[in-house]
Amino acid sequence: MVTTTTTKTKTKKTTTPKAKAKPEVVEKEKDFSKLRIKVSAYENKILDASVKQIVDTAMRYDGQVRGPIPLPTEIKKYTVNRSSFIDKNSREQFEMRIHKRVIDIVSPSPKIIENLTNLNLPSGVNIDVKMV
Repeated sequence: MVTTTTTKTKTKKTTTPKAKAKPEVVEKEKDFSKLRIKVSAYENKILDASVKQIVDTAMRYDGQVRGPIPLPTEIKKYTVNRSSFIDKNSREQFEMRIHKRVIDIVSPSPKIIENLTNLNLPSGVNIDVKMV
């Protein structure tokens, strides 16, 4: 608070010490948990069908779903000699592509978790489930 007093010749400003205003830190309590599902496969069509099946199961039991979020495709390349002795410079290259998706289910109910564990997904689909 600033007060001013005037006299005949000088104007004097005095400030009263104010309590330092602490910045208000508003932290939102995380009352919800999040189920993060990472799905990966070699074929993208099988992967998309599996992801659709997971999302449909979560939506059927009123789950809030975020995703599927496509992650970058991981490419592993292998170079192999075609023959062992004569044609040393002749080589073949092979590659494996691993497609990935991430699905987040916000505050899943026990019914959703139970039905997700009972899903029959095709072979070749890897699933990592993590509670965040």
